[in-house]
Amino acid sequence: MDIQLVIDEYHQAVDIFTRGNPEPVKNLCSHSDEIMLANPFGSTVKGWKLVSEALDFASSRFRDGKVKSFERIATYKTNGLLIIFEIEKWASRVGGKPEISSFDLRVTSTFRNENDNWKLVHRHADPIASFNDKGPIRGDL
Repeated sequence: MDIQLVIDEYHQAVDIFTRGNPEPVKNLCSHSDEIMLANPFGSTVKGWKLVSEALDFASSRFRDGKVKSFERIATYKTNGLLIIFEIEKWASRVGGKPEISSFDLRVTSTFRNENDNWKLVHRHADPIASFNDKGPIRGDL
């Protein structure tokens, strides 16, 4: 399968997630014991059951959202792994707040080839809190 198609489908799923629906992201996930999720709403979880529950909880915190852009910083691919590092620019109502909040997430996503399908096995997202006069601090890649 074309890697860009996998990434495009993932981006669409993440965008839908901002509106409170975790199902498209969950459909792209590995249902294995190795899957891991680290997001701003709790501790890192491992294994499909805990990841599924964490995705449900995290998505329930968002509504009326949109990912404004995905800024790809790096892509690494082997025959069995695909890793992308991106800045996701979100706008969403978070929690019980009535206003839409804008925020950037620094995200590493790892996909594994499982039976000729690329499945998400790791997502680590955290808000960017460090800025300089040119925007988020990125360092040299």
